[in-house]
Amino acid sequence: MKKLSTPYYLIDEQKLHENMEKLAAIRNQSGAKLLLALKCFAAWGVFDLMKPYMDGTTSSSYYEARLGYETFGKETHAYSVAYSSEDIKKVSVFSDKIIFNSLSQLEQFYPECRNVTCGIRINPGVSYSNFDLANPARTFSRLGVTAMTDIEAAMPMVSGAMIHFNCENEDVAAFEQMLAGISRKYATFLERFDWISLGGGISYTEDHFDSQQFIQIIKNFSQNFGLQVYLEPGEAAVTHTTSLVTTVLDIVENNKKIAVVDASIEAHMLDLLVYRESATFQGTVSQGGFSYQIAGRSCLAADIFGEGNFQNELQIGDTIMIEDAAGYTMVKKNWFNGLQMPSVALMRTDGQIDVLQESLYTDYKKSLSTQ
Repeated sequence: MKKLSTPYYLIDEQKLHENMEKLAAIRNQSGAKLLLALKCFAAWGVFDLMKPYMDGTTSSSYYEARLGYETFGKETHAYSVAYSSEDIKKVSVFSDKIIFNSLSQLEQFYPECRNVTCGIRINPGVSYSNFDLANPARTFSRLGVTAMTDIEAAMPMVSGAMIHFNCENEDVAAFEQMLAGISRKYATFLERFDWISLGGGISYTEDHFDSQQFIQIIKNFSQNFGLQVYLEPGEAAVTHTTSLVTTVLDIVENNKKIAVVDASIEAHMLDLLVYRESATFQGTVSQGGFSYQIAGRSCLAADIFGEGNFQNELQIGDTIMIEDAAGYTMVKKNWFNGLQMPSVALMRTDGQIDVLQESLYTDYKKSLSTQ
């Protein structure tokens, strides 16, 4: 690890394989197809490791859709909250399915998509989310069609739909209850569809997740309506696989010991800051040890990763590994304060480390102006 300058994201190949095996079991036993959600994880340098276990990618923009098509292959699903005319011209060339967020967008662009399978996003008005920020069924949500009349009007133009209603859902019983309600509410449409995507936001790969019950729920739903079910794992595909590797640059005291590392929560793990969550650190203990606040090097006063009790007293130059730094992390990194962007590396099963991407000053400069 010392050969690669910090900070860098380190993806563990073995842990990634373990997640893939869990997803493959759900895929094989339920009959559902799995699409990697690129909005969560798009480090295409490891797509070759993921392809055998999944069926393609799903996107939220033209860039994501194109990336999935070029680097992952298989099925390419394109979705956007709102397409421009230029977006449609581009995504219709390589997408297998284009999913529209509203009836108005579907009606506007359907003539240009006659050779592509089209779908509509339905907002069922129910969801599982502990964060209002990420709740697709929140009040005044713009995400998906809500009126039955709009769905009926869309039917001649679509062969399926996306219903994304979960965020970090580990509760299979809650999922089953919501899906049962959706089945009753939209039965007349589901019977006419060929396929449906149930989105992502489900914690399939957590050890305590009841995958067998979940598999049976999906099988029953698919068989009842004669549907090809798609699932869109994002965070579940990469959770617990990646660390942000940092170095302690300074240790200061202000009523507690604060270790300043060469990374930033706002620039390099933004999701933690957005959702007001604390990071976890490798090598910490639940009780005892040496207590430190781990802080970033940006000028933001609240650039704080969290607190941890370390087995040993920290010294300047020590390595701190911040865990779970893959989902909604690498895709959100930014140039705040002009801080060095972390490299992306892959630790192979034999311990070898391959550098997948490394950012330089020239990348920072070009991100702001090209002339």
